[in-house]
Amino acid sequence: MDNKPLLQDRPPAYNAVPGSYDYGPNYGAIPTPAPPPPGFQQPPPPYQYPQGQGCPPMPPVSQQPNCAGTYTIIQPSVVVVGGCPACRVGVLEDDFTCLGILCAIVFFPIGILFCLALRQRRCPNCGATFG
Repeated sequence: MDNKPLLQDRPPAYNAVPGSYDYGPNYGAIPTPAPPPPGFQQPPPPYQYPQGQGCPPMPPVSQQPNCAGTYTIIQPSVVVVGGCPACRVGVLEDDFTCLGILCAIVFFPIGILFCLALRQRRCPNCGATFG
């Protein structure tokens, strides 16, 4: 038989492992700062503002000037690619005209270019057609 450990044997406890580290009670504490090196000059204290100077006091709300003008807010227009310029809701669909389909059949290889050139764009929402 092999000398393998049986399942009933428990592993050793963590504090009983040889070579374990003893961190001590101050583990993770912030160390005290080291003294500054020789020749190091301490920074000056922050500037102390003299009393009585500073921003002038704000006038009360009742003394503020009345702005009689109105403001006009210009909203940027959002342009949807392929959107209908008439209703701005629908998306334009391509429709081939009867003349374009007839040219594609009669003048076959070149007629396809005529068919693509003669298509109309139509909005399914408002029914507007654009050539």
